[in-house]
Amino acid sequence: MDRMIYTAMAGARMLTQRQESISHNLANASTNGFRAETTAFRAVPVSGAGGGTRVPAVETTTGADFRSGPLVHTGSPLDVAINGKGFFAVQATDGAEAYTRDGQFELSAEGTLVTKSGLPVIGEGGPLTIPPGHELLIARDGTVTATPAGAGRQNPVAVGRLKLVNPEESAVSRRADGLFGFRGGVADADPAVQVSTGSVEGSNVNVVEALVEMIAVARHFETQMKLLSHAEQNARSASQLLSISG
Repeated sequence: MDRMIYTAMAGARMLTQRQESISHNLANASTNGFRAETTAFRAVPVSGAGGGTRVPAVETTTGADFRSGPLVHTGSPLDVAINGKGFFAVQATDGAEAYTRDGQFELSAEGTLVTKSGLPVIGEGGPLTIPPGHELLIARDGTVTATPAGAGRQNPVAVGRLKLVNPEESAVSRRADGLFGFRGGVADADPAVQVSTGSVEGSNVNVVEALVEMIAVARHFETQMKLLSHAEQNARSASQLLSISG
């Protein structure tokens, strides 16, 4: 009975966390470049007297589904999508280099290439700044050039090159701000990563699968609650039998 209580309790707690993760994914189903959260759990025995019957589950490192999302054509020269695997490098609010798949960029008032949230986009030589009165052009290899407005592609000015990285997925972890970080510190630029201009990558969350999984998790949670109720009823019955026999 003691084992049933702790098993059901741990299962219900983990299912609650799983439901939170699914809800977070659904909330970001329309977020550009979002990678769905994945969760995993493992059993951890409790040491000490009586600990043999208590084996709760704890959440392991939360990962991400790195499958590519759908490409949405926008036609904007500031919208860039990575073809296949890889990340854009940006400067996070804490000053560290972080990585994202969201390539919907903007130009700040100072002419700096930034993300929608205002984070500077990092080039291989640092943040990228566009000269005033120039139009931006990003090539497939991430090379950024600027041409005077109305001059077509004549007299281009070299600005730099987007820092495109492609670290091992096992070495990438999600940060608290939603960006990704490289466990080795700073990832090296990968010249093999290619981009498409005029498109952005959507979220890779499958809404239908997420909704079905949410229903399944809710039913599993109900099962854990029923086990706790049965354990309580069994305990009451045992107490009554002991009192009668006493």
